[in-house]
Amino acid sequence: MRREAKMSPTARSRMEALSSVVFAFLFVYANGVRGDTLTVLQAPDFVSFQKGEWPISGEKIPDLVALTMGFSVQEDLFWPGLQAGPLFQRPRANILVVVRGVDSLTFPQSVATYPLENPVPFTLDGVAETVHSLFAEDTPVVLQLAPSEERLYMLGKANAVFEDLPVTLQQIRSRLTQDGSVLATLPLNSLSKNAEADLLFLSEIQVLHDITALLQRHRHLAKDHSPDLYSLELSGLEELSRVYGKDSPQYRHAVALLSTVLQKFGEDVYALYSNGAVVEVVTVKNFEAPLTRKSRSILESKQISNPGSPYNLAYKYNFHYAVVFNIVLWLMIILALAVIAVSYSLWNMDPGYDSIIYRMTNQKIRMD
Repeated sequence: MRREAKMSPTARSRMEALSSVVFAFLFVYANGVRGDTLTVLQAPDFVSFQKGEWPISGEKIPDLVALTMGFSVQEDLFWPGLQAGPLFQRPRANILVVVRGVDSLTFPQSVATYPLENPVPFTLDGVAETVHSLFAEDTPVVLQLAPSEERLYMLGKANAVFEDLPVTLQQIRSRLTQDGSVLATLPLNSLSKNAEADLLFLSEIQVLHDITALLQRHRHLAKDHSPDLYSLELSGLEELSRVYGKDSPQYRHAVALLSTVLQKFGEDVYALYSNGAVVEVVTVKNFEAPLTRKSRSILESKQISNPGSPYNLAYKYNFHYAVVFNIVLWLMIILALAVIAVSYSLWNMDPGYDSIIYRMTNQKIRMD
């Protein structure tokens, strides 16, 4: 006869605890807790983002922004989330918003969402330099802003349009008490007007509101031929999570409020640029390394050579080398073929019939 083994109460409780832990892990994994994300809120029809779970590295975000604007990059981006679009159509603007302190935000409407891996700090300085170099005469709008760090970089028409934009925390907090403040329309709930962390979060929402208002006042910016670039970094949620914790009502309400504000911000900017703008939101819980920015002028020229190297290294590779090489190569080939054709024609030419000089000379001799 088959005898069943009886399990002791202690072993049974251990098995139940282990099974509950495994079930909880599978439940969390099945519900898609993926960590940091890249969400495309708005994009024109000719910029084709494919829906899927293709992860993208944080260091590739500047290349992705450059490709969406129709610019070339130094290294090919082998990522199936972005497909090649029309050659002669490019977005009128690209708006990238980096949200620190949260791994994901829930948006009612979006184009696509992708997991973000290796969340290292990045900047759009290279894209801004490309925009400036290609459209220097059209003076495009280039705006890079981080209110929490009081960091602002403007170029082109942005200097005139956003000159009244509050930059420092003191300016933004004073802006919250003026007419048109978001405090009059936002449901604060558990957020306070007197707490430092709450004011930082509300000031970032105020900056988003002011940027939209300034663009609506200067609608001519969206009708020129030069593409515009906006890069905004928000860290109010990071400060709220540090002060109150991620399970606090202040943090949860701020996450829901920021999702609503960013959704409306993307829709307003997309409409201002006549449905020709790309709006991306990068949510990062925390960066893996601190970001160190070196002050430099975007007008300064890059040194291609390396004359002071103690290792006798070769010149730095210039990515225009392939273009110059092809121009010189095919021009030499065309000139060589032209010389060969002319030489062959001269070699087989009959001076008496093919040359008007000798023909006139022969007639003159005959007449004499």
